[in-house]
Amino acid sequence: MSGSFQAPKGVSEYLPPRAEVLRAIRDAFAEQARLAGYGYVELAVFEDTQLFKRGVGESTDVVSKEMYTFSDRGGRSITLRPEFTAGVLRAVLEHGLHKQGLPVKVWTTGPAFRAERPQQGRYRQFYQLDLEAIGSEEPGIDAETIAIAWQWYRDLGLTQVRLLLNSLGCRECRPAYRARLQEFLRGLDLDEATRQRVEINPLRVLDDKRPEVKAQVADAPLMADHLCAACKAHHDKVRELLAELGVEWTDEPRLVRGLDYYTRTTYEFDHPLLGAQSGIGGGGRYDGLAETIGGPSLPGIGFGLGLDRTMLALEAEGVTPAVPPLCEVYAVPLGEPAERRMFTLVAELRRAGIAADMARAGKSLKNAMKSADRSGAAYAVICGERDIAAGSAQLKDLASGDQVAVPLADITATLKERLAR
Repeated sequence: MSGSFQAPKGVSEYLPPRAEVLRAIRDAFAEQARLAGYGYVELAVFEDTQLFKRGVGESTDVVSKEMYTFSDRGGRSITLRPEFTAGVLRAVLEHGLHKQGLPVKVWTTGPAFRAERPQQGRYRQFYQLDLEAIGSEEPGIDAETIAIAWQWYRDLGLTQVRLLLNSLGCRECRPAYRARLQEFLRGLDLDEATRQRVEINPLRVLDDKRPEVKAQVADAPLMADHLCAACKAHHDKVRELLAELGVEWTDEPRLVRGLDYYTRTTYEFDHPLLGAQSGIGGGGRYDGLAETIGGPSLPGIGFGLGLDRTMLALEAEGVTPAVPPLCEVYAVPLGEPAERRMFTLVAELRRAGIAADMARAGKSLKNAMKSADRSGAAYAVICGERDIAAGSAQLKDLASGDQVAVPLADITATLKERLAR
């Protein structure tokens, strides 16, 4: 309507019942993280801008084009987080978690923000799950993090997710590869902005999605052919461990991803039914990031999984995860005395772990039963003045239509038994 407020363009919002699916898949991830010993953290949504400039990299599109940056009332430059890893690592270092034993294993979730052109699967406010393991350089921790995400996708019922895997080397072997790649790229017919990128961060050119650039870099030298012995051994071990865990992957030697801090293990989860926005999650190692943002030398690995795109992938595959019901029992009072009794019964049911709601004053029996059906409840408890006088209520199975009188004192126990609580 003209003159009414609307959500800002490019914000992904979720309302019932779709929001309940989002909550269910987030809860499923929380259980996977708990089983693997990852603790939950709740972090700042905005940070000092320099954290992202230094951590993510000034040459990335994220920093150079997509960040929401502003000056606060104190004149400080503040940025809404465009990704999670830099903020998680900052919090771990600031609060000394790395001094309490390694690795530090944490996860978090929430919105992130990028000033991109909105389209299906690409939003300005989007939601992610983030998991980080900080303080271990063992290949086993790489495989562990990947397996957590893989198992989550499988538990949700997704069958077409592909894992793309690569290694980006380390500070020992990457410089020589970088120089060779630059030499190759300088001989191509590239626009001025891309030529500048060749000098600043040539690996990012391999991630260019434009067809004319992709065609020219098809024969570019690959990092996989220039790994040092340590990086090759690390990468081989990660793949061996993934195979032992039953995780399937595809080697993708051109996989770079969009952030500067990645080293060694780099990966992406891809869903072919989502078209151009097929990447639904990904991550990798960032062994030099802690030093880059002013901390000690701490290796790390982690991932970010897109909740929005995971939702789209579920819908594309026609998969609906199990969602706990918002209402299992619907109380229908007929008259004021029954309304007061049903009000206390609903509270009692909720204390017993049963989702319950009730019709409000003034509704006819017909309209109240329509509301009961719409609620999705399995049972209705119908109570009028005669029922109050008899000390009972009518318990109706909304699926079968069967109805039976049950003493009011026994309603909660009867429903717990029927709902297997």
